Amino acid sequence: MSTVPTAPTRPAARGRRSWRASTIRWCYLFMIPAAILAVLFTFYPMVMSWWYSLLDWSGFTADAEFIGLENYWRLIHDPQFWSAFGRSMLFVLVGTPVRVVLALIIAIVLNDQLLKLAPVFRTFFFIPVITTSAVIGVVMSFMLGSYQGPVNQVLGALGLVDQPIKFLSDPDVALWSVIGVQIWKATGHTMIYWLAALQTVPVSYYEAARVDGAGPLRLARHITWPILMPFAIVIIILTAQSDLHAFALVQSMTEGGPYFSTQVIEVFIYQTAFAAGSSESGNAGVTQLGYASAAGCFFGTITLIIAVGQAWAIRKVNQVRGQLREAGDE
Repeated sequence: MSTVPTAPTRPAARGRRSWRASTIRWCYLFMIPAAILAVLFTFYPMVMSWWYSLLDWSGFTADAEFIGLENYWRLIHDPQFWSAFGRSMLFVLVGTPVRVVLALIIAIVLNDQLLKLAPVFRTFFFIPVITTSAVIGVVMSFMLGSYQGPVNQVLGALGLVDQPIKFLSDPDVALWSVIGVQIWKATGHTMIYWLAALQTVPVSYYEAARVDGAGPLRLARHITWPILMPFAIVIIILTAQSDLHAFALVQSMTEGGPYFSTQVIEVFIYQTAFAAGSSESGNAGVTQLGYASAAGCFFGTITLIIAVGQAWAIRKVNQVRGQLREAGDE
């Protein structure tokens, strides 16, 4: 005779709930150290940065004066800040398209199942990504040296240049040199994003299209690109965000020079807050933590706007894809 399962008795259900509650309490207990670290090193500095941006304070004295929004008003009229902001935008406008397109080409090649050494090449392209930016900056400063640098020596030996190129000492060339190094270092990161996106394309789609006589261009146009479109928007925005944060590379290669030609906004913030040196806008030899905090809050707001734009773009793309899918079903 078969037995019909019955609902658990109240004591059993009560014991199960007690076990779950105990487990949850232990989870929260183990989260406490991480939460404390997050409060101390993430949320507290964020809140205090906004407070410091309202002060006239060097950061090393006790005579902090509340001045309200004066730092922001001064920031709006500071040509050095806007020059640094423009260089950061140039990093994005030049570096992001090059990285995205170059990484896509590399990913398509390395995604080919017939390429036996694809894992090896992926590792080679990704090694610069996991290498510390400061280390790469120091090495590249030596490689791009005007006279003893290996790059200039090779170019001279091949007869491509008559005079050494001042990659890092010419104000007209230095920023482009740093952007080039940034592209070389970070392209592997974007390549990984593309590889992950390419592996979501079902192989059966390609096989069916090839049976119908579709060539590589038609495969890319009608199969690969429509599926990659949502990923492309996310990858572009993530790449742009990473190009906005080039402080370590710029600081280790040029420290914002020569003549402020490579001073991006993060370097501007650092030098204003902690490096009491020369400045285009005066105040030489004086650190200005309050003013630097205002610049940092402004920069953080721009980054937040990009993140919000990312979420909006993803939602719009998903809506369009849903509409197209519904139209195709009809």
